[in-house]
Amino acid sequence: MRDPRWLSRFGNATRQAETYRRGRVLLAGDAAHMHFPAGGPGLNVGVQDATNLGWKLAAVLRGTAADGLLDSYHGERHPVGAELLLNTRAQTALMTTYAPEGQALRGLLGEFIATVPEFSQALAERMSGLSVVYPPAEGASAHPLTGRRAPDLRFADGRRLFELLRGGGRVLLDLTGGAAGLPGQTPDTVVHTAPLAPHDRGAWRRVTAALIRPDGHVAWAVEETDPETLTRSMSGALAAMAGQGAAAVR
Repeated sequence: MRDPRWLSRFGNATRQAETYRRGRVLLAGDAAHMHFPAGGPGLNVGVQDATNLGWKLAAVLRGTAADGLLDSYHGERHPVGAELLLNTRAQTALMTTYAPEGQALRGLLGEFIATVPEFSQALAERMSGLSVVYPPAEGASAHPLTGRRAPDLRFADGRRLFELLRGGGRVLLDLTGGAAGLPGQTPDTVVHTAPLAPHDRGAWRRVTAALIRPDGHVAWAVEETDPETLTRSMSGALAAMAGQGAAAVR
């Protein structure tokens, strides 16, 4: 080899910022974490960092949320960044090993991916970021769906949840068809009143109302049928969404 035009040295520098917010400075994506780039998980995490931060910044700037809501950005996303670094370290070890033991491990995992659907689905959800769950402020009393990523629910009137989220605001779902008596739309909230179309999503079968965050995660869900109790619970969820947050778990 002679007269090279470009030379580089390979390494697996893995770093994460200690905090994603310090006053008016907020870090997201490549500014918050660096790692081995193979597989694309950093792109997914970076985009979701920006989405998580974006709707919170918008709410604070509009005056519909307290400044403290921005603190929840670090609490929710920093654990996801730490999980990203763990995953990319594991990928690097599998991709760059030439030892017989490493190749055997790579072959075994490849066999599991090809033959065990639950295993491959868990890996796909982890790589895409769909496995991220934000613990609710209510703790153990919250509905199991709270904090999880909402699927693209289909409603009896033909609408779909992801269509309703396109405006960038939160979506309040009245799945009773109007019996819940939820309030009407506001500039930052789309209220959709329609039951779910026939579906196989067992976790949503008894849900009567739900509040979906702009980033697609469930902020609140209930199976309550009493309008007064339901409205009181929803008011608490809206208040928590405007100023509280928690760390992310998987």
